[in-house]
Amino acid sequence: MRTFTLSDFNYPFDESLIAHTPASPRDHARLLVYNRKDKSITDTVFYKLYRFLEPETTLVVNNSKVEKARMLFGNKEVFVVQVMNNRTIEAMVRPGKKFKLGAEVELAPGIIANVQAIQPDGLRVLTFNCDLDSPELEKFKLTPFPPYIKADESLAKEYQTVYANPLGSKAAPTAGLHFTELLIKQLQERHFLFEEVTLHVGLGTFAPVKVDDITQHKMHSEHYFVPPVTYDQIANSKHVTAVGTTSVRVLESIAKSGKLTDDTDIFITPGYEFQRVNSLITNFHLPESTLLMLVSAFIGYDEMMRVYEHAVKEKYRFFSFGDAMLIV
Repeated sequence: MRTFTLSDFNYPFDESLIAHTPASPRDHARLLVYNRKDKSITDTVFYKLYRFLEPETTLVVNNSKVEKARMLFGNKEVFVVQVMNNRTIEAMVRPGKKFKLGAEVELAPGIIANVQAIQPDGLRVLTFNCDLDSPELEKFKLTPFPPYIKADESLAKEYQTVYANPLGSKAAPTAGLHFTELLIKQLQERHFLFEEVTLHVGLGTFAPVKVDDITQHKMHSEHYFVPPVTYDQIANSKHVTAVGTTSVRVLESIAKSGKLTDDTDIFITPGYEFQRVNSLITNFHLPESTLLMLVSAFIGYDEMMRVYEHAVKEKYRFFSFGDAMLIV
């Protein structure tokens, strides 16, 4: 079996291809369809998805909703990684020198955060002098758009899937952003099934791989849960189309552990044998990302590189607000 290094997952990329706004309507994004049987590439649009799906496939979507995890107080920033109780959080902070151990940091008039601990990875444990859901804090909360997107709160609704619920993600499960309520209804009328699972997307999904030997990369855990009745429907499906890499991680984690509720740090790289996912809808991912490695495992490394070369040449829009790919 071929051994892969981090640099293998780089590809020539033009930053002008980054999508800073979504397609409008959502389902008018472009769609690249790759067929693994004949290695063909088809360029189409997302609302024609039904033409390429396996008949009566079950589409599995991640319904986690993005929370306003970013708080901006002038030149001070607090990014909530984990809520520990109604006043205490674990967070990334900026600038770090303002958040020394034991410091009482005035974030805004009347809002103070006490630095209770500094974790080995630099995260701070902060205790506020007000509840996290208090009106005093609400006005400072922002949607955590990825840093490569030049977006503001006017696009907050567009950064949620139309079926988003419950709250808990630090980033959107972006493959699902292309679905509209009308498109879902039309697909259901054509006998395609939809099932919802939940994986709360953490920052670990997007953490850069910092080791050349990708087998040494450690994924952060993310919590998922699937109602038993939902999983029964999925397990009894003859064909499953995962909408997004997060849905893949849920289904493959359950296939390995049998647990419908758990934390997963599954890291899918080339050579992985998929047990539950037959087709995949996904966006175009960052070079050297764990998401790109998962796609490479699903499509095959050489073909993944060929598909991405095509997408760059044809000027597909990349990343969170970008276009989509269906692998059948």
